[in-house]
Amino acid sequence: MGLTKTENFTEAQNELAKMLKALAHPARIAIIEHLIKANACIGNDLVDVLGLAQPTTSQHLRELKEAGLIKGTIEGTAMNYCIDQVKWKQYADTLSTFFTTVNFPENCC
Repeated sequence: MGLTKTENFTEAQNELAKMLKALAHPARIAIIEHLIKANACIGNDLVDVLGLAQPTTSQHLRELKEAGLIKGTIEGTAMNYCIDQVKWKQYADTLSTFFTTVNFPENCC
C-alpha cells in the first residue's frame, strides 16, 4: 500500500493492514510460534532456529517489534524477546471481529 494513499482508508483499515503485514512472512510466523512455545528467547538463538542469517533474523524481529507483537529486554550483550501479551490480545480481538462480523447470504456469487 503506497504511503500517499493510506489517507484514503479508515484508521481501522490501516491498522489491520499494518497488523497483517507484520505477520505476512513465514519467518515471522516461525518466530512467533517459537516465542509462544519457549515463552522467551535470546535473539541470537533464533538464527539457529530459523536457519537464516543474523541480519535477516534481526530484520524480521524489528518488523515484529515495530508492530508491537513482541518486546525485548537487554540482558548483558543479548536481547531477550517475548510476546507482548497486551498487543497479542488486541490483534486477536481485531482479527476475530474482522472475520466474524460478516454474515454471508446462503447463495453468494
